[in-house]
This record gives sequence, C-alpha cells and structure tokens, in this order.
Amino acid sequence: MPLIDFFAGLGVWNWVFLGLALCALEALIPGVHFLWFGLSALAVGAVAMIAQAVGIEITWPIELVLFALVSIAAVYAVRRFAPPEAKSDVPDLNVRGAQLIGRTAIVETAISGGRGRVRIGDTLWPAKGPDLPAGSSARITGADDTVLIVDRA
Repeated sequence: MPLIDFFAGLGVWNWVFLGLALCALEALIPGVHFLWFGLSALAVGAVAMIAQAVGIEITWPIELVLFALVSIAAVYAVRRFAPPEAKSDVPDLNVRGAQLIGRTAIVETAISGGRGRVRIGDTLWPAKGPDLPAGSSARITGADDTVLIVDRA
C-alpha cells in the first residue's frame, strides 16, 4: 500500500491539498458548490498545523469531525447571509416561444386537425390551434416548447 503510506506521510498537508483541489474544481465547474468545502478543508489544515506547532496532536477522526462541522457552518452561513440571486429583467430570454406570445402571425401551412405552421418574420414555427386556412392571421396565445399555440386573430 505505497499510496496510503504516501498520504499518511503528508499528515496535515492532505487538508491543504484537498482544499486547493476543491477550490480549483470550483473554478472549473460552474456554480458555488465546492468552494465552501475547499475553504473548510483549508481551515482544518490551518488548525491542524497550528495545533502541531504548539505540540498538540489532533488525530484524523477529530480532523474529519472538525471538517464536517466547519463545512456545515460555512454552508449555513452562506445560505443564511448571502443576498438572494437577482431576478432577471428578461425572464423569457432563452424561451423564444414565450417571447412571441401576444404577437400576430400569418398561417403559412393551413392548420387542420389542430396542427399547421405559422410565419413570424422570416421564420416558420409549428403551430397548434383551431383550424385556420393558409394566409389568415393568427394570434399567439402560448407556447409548448417549440410549438406555438395560436387562436384566430
């Protein structure tokens, strides 16, 4: 077990390396998930180094409990005291069909049996709604994924 012996020989530096690895992982993966655990690992490493410097031996089970407590406290503090995420002034930015609600479209392919196609600008959209002949106007009342829900204009 040379790998286990290697990590056992590092002692408190394991916490520092774990903390740095978690912080680096946070930089690579979007979202704030690993940062608090990385900072907690760095804190445990610092506490263990200070304890070692003054002659106090902290065993690894105590370090694990300390890591768990500091992690829980960090996550709780961030969730409790961090400002809420800002609401977007354009909530439908990535939902193109929802942006079209209320507009008028021209029926390109007659809507029969509840299905057809409408033209908005230079784009054709699949549509569902009441039967309408080609060339008539339709008002967009909703969107179901990429299918526009239309009604007579």
